[in-house]
Formats: sequence, structure tokens, C-alpha cells
Amino acid sequence: MAVIGVISLGCAKNQVDTERMLGLLTGAGHTLTNDPKQADVLIVNTCGFIESAKQESIDAILEMAQYKQGGRCRRLVVTGCLSERYRAELKDAMPEIDVLLGVREYEKLPRLLGASSDAPVCGPQTARVLTTPSYSAYLRIADGCDNRCTYCAIPLIRGGLVSEPLEALVDEARRLIGGGVSELTLIAQDTSGYGIDRYGKPMLPELLNQLEAIDGLHWLRVLYTYPDTVTPELIDRFRANKKIVPYLDMPLQHTEDEMLRRMNRRGDQKHILRVLDYVAEHAPEFMLRTTLMVGFPGETEEQFQRMRQFIVDHPFDRVGAFAFSPEEGTHAASLPDQLPEEVKQRRLSELMQAQQAVSAARNRARIGKQVEVLVEGYDGTRAFGRSYAEAPDVDGRVFFTAKTFPSIGSYVSVKLTDALEYDMIGELV
Repeated sequence: MAVIGVISLGCAKNQVDTERMLGLLTGAGHTLTNDPKQADVLIVNTCGFIESAKQESIDAILEMAQYKQGGRCRRLVVTGCLSERYRAELKDAMPEIDVLLGVREYEKLPRLLGASSDAPVCGPQTARVLTTPSYSAYLRIADGCDNRCTYCAIPLIRGGLVSEPLEALVDEARRLIGGGVSELTLIAQDTSGYGIDRYGKPMLPELLNQLEAIDGLHWLRVLYTYPDTVTPELIDRFRANKKIVPYLDMPLQHTEDEMLRRMNRRGDQKHILRVLDYVAEHAPEFMLRTTLMVGFPGETEEQFQRMRQFIVDHPFDRVGAFAFSPEEGTHAASLPDQLPEEVKQRRLSELMQAQQAVSAARNRARIGKQVEVLVEGYDGTRAFGRSYAEAPDVDGRVFFTAKTFPSIGSYVSVKLTDALEYDMIGELV
């Protein structure tokens, strides 16, 4: 059996694939290492979403390939979105790669690395080796996407929406919680669309009902809800579930109707405003997060400035933003009126400067409140963790003082005493 090292790149959804691969390999008798010098086999699970991610993946492949000369590595395996999208190109350009597998071929790994046969399945039934802290895990409820946004390569890579069977997800959640996980974060390309392909209707509310009933689950967080499916009823369902943290992640991409139409995004600004008004009136405790894109082909300066003003007038606590990247094979890559890179980067900077002030103000409004914090570590003088308001890997932290530091993975009460742009300061109650 081999000693295997894995590099996982890209999003949390790709991270789940990595954890399932690790489960297949350890189940076949292989062992794992975090030191690439000690690995007989190195696996790079790649991202191929945008240009910067593709370059990061190529750099990682080249870095790991060096261990075939200066380490124990005898086989370099490349998996994930980049290998799915550019299999032929990688095969021709990078002879260092010994094995290329696409996103639906992970069952082949055990046999390719010495087992007598393929793994029977790579899905929710697979025992995962978590790469997250032991108390927190992602639950990927679907793969692929049917939305066909004009800029997005995901359907080209992963295909249409494929929802996992509800029963399989509940079983997977039970296994994770039985292994010590107390926080589950639901992810998909479009979580609010879960079940439409398999059951003919959205099944996220039913899934939440069944997950809520699992003993040992403390926090349940839902990310990536598609704006047009976020309704007062869905928000009320979140509020009714005592384990769902009041955190609404609603990636908008833009706030101008013309841009949304060009992006092939369903919904419009009027709907967005209805959702935000409903949250403000009925669920003011909700933490709001969105994602925005600048520099889409044809975006005028006026449209950009109106979007920048929108997030000032209708503030989100968290905003992630990125500049449009023309991805080959997508409709948007061939649209006229492509904008210069310097314009896109200037707009990105302006947008994030505006949001920085908004985030700081929203954080200052939290001073004096008492919140539950999941303890994650220590920085030498203070403990730190996350409250309901901070999603794993993407948001800030809560730093707090305590006479006796609580154990990692525990939940404690913290009074917030100060605010930074993205982090909060507090003291143990």
C-alpha cells in the first residue's frame, strides 16, 4: 500500500470531493501524509473555475511534480475541475502527470493505485476523511447546476443539477455528527434548488426538518441560496428551525436589471429589495452575505456606480466580489464590449472600499451584544472562534479574552466589546 499526499484547491464543494477520495483510499488500505516529501503518490485536486484558479492549479501541479525528482513520489495524480475541463491539454502539456481523472471518476482511484477493483461508489455513502476541524463539516447536497449563467463554466465542467437522495444526506449527516461534528454547513451550486431534479420540487425545507432532528447537531448553516428562490416563506422556515443560524447567503452578482439579464440571472432588483425589506422588518438578527461581480461585458460606469451605491443604501454584512473573467466556452466570453482589465480592477477596488466601511459600521452595531461562539483556537493571548455571524473559511473571527481558555470545539458565551473591519473583539461571559 502507498503513502498518499493530497493538495486540495478551490471551493468547499471541491473539498468534499477531496474528503471522499481520502475516504476511498484509506478504506483501500493506503495511509496519508501532510508532507509531500514522504508521499509515494501525490494527488492534486484542482479548480478550473476562473483564470486565477486555473493558474493556481497549474502551479500546484508543477510544484508537486518536483517531488518525483527530489522525493519519494512515483506517481502524480491530477483530479478535479481542471482535469475534467482540460484533460487533453494537460496530457499533452504536462507529461509529469501520471493519472488524470475527471470529477465523476474518483471511484477509479483505488484500483489505479493498487486495489483489486474500483470503489463501489463515491458519494454521500462514502466514509469521509475530514480536512476541516473535527467539530465542523460541509454537507454537499447537490452537484452541478441548471441555472446557466452566461459567465459560469460550472455546468460545462460538472453538468446539470444532480441532487443527492435526501435519505443518503441524512445518513451522511448522522455519521458526521456521530464522529464529533457539531456544525454542518450545507453547500451546492444552488442550495435552494435542491431536489427539483430528483423530486420535482424544492426539498431544502424537508431536508432541514430532518437534519434538525439529529441529536448532537448544534449549528446548521445554509450557503449559496439563489436569489429568486429566497422568499419570505424560506426565511421564516430558517427562523423556525432552532438549529439553523440566522445567516442568509444570497449571491446577487449584480443589482442592475440589465446586467442581471445579460448574465442570465433569474429575478430582478425589485425582488432583491423585497427580500431585504422583509429581513429588515421580520428578521433583523439575520447576518446578510452576498457576492458581486464587476466588469461584466457592457457594464457602464453608471451601472457600476449604482451597484456600489446599492450596497451602501441596502447594506450587507459581508460582500465577496470579483472581476469578470472571460471563460472559454461560456456565452459571456464572446459578448461585445469586453472591458479592459484596469477598469475591472479599479471598479473592484472601489466596490470593496465602499463595503469595507459598511462592514465596519455593521460590526460596530454589534458591540454590547452577547453571542454564542464556537471556540476554534488561541493566538497566544486571546481565544478566537466564530459566532453565528461568521461562516467558516470566508468570514472573520471573534477574538475574546478569558481567565481560563475554553476547549476547542466548545460553545461559549461572549460579550462583544469592540469591532474591527471584519473581526469582533469580546470577553468571555
